[in-house]
Amino acid sequence: MSFQSATLKTEYVPLNQIRRPIPPVLDLQKIDAMESTLKGTPMASATCGIDDIQSGELPPVDVFLVRQQGKSYYFAFGGCHRFQAYDRLSEGGKKEVQVKCRILPATKQTLKLYLGSSVDEMFD
Repeated sequence: MSFQSATLKTEYVPLNQIRRPIPPVLDLQKIDAMESTLKGTPMASATCGIDDIQSGELPPVDVFLVRQQGKSYYFAFGGCHRFQAYDRLSEGGKKEVQVKCRILPATKQTLKLYLGSSVDEMFD
């Protein structure tokens, strides 16, 4: 958790509403441990000891929320392993899964810092 996001509200957002514009690089053992934790059986990984895990919970993912023309758009750039664990629980999108998120208000202009002009294509 960063200093900037420590005081932001946490809410649950459906996995299928969060856009992830940058492809992840993944450690499968870490994803296995996170999926196990979400199922209620905490499992340590190379980067997270068993004492650091609350059963059934993963730390929230920082997600940008852009409101444009009455619609909400969610974007995430980190939390790759957590997203993969949630995706496994959704069985490839067959089940609706809620992701614990820390919401960071943003603008389309903010996203351009990360994505350049390609961000224009991501809005209806």
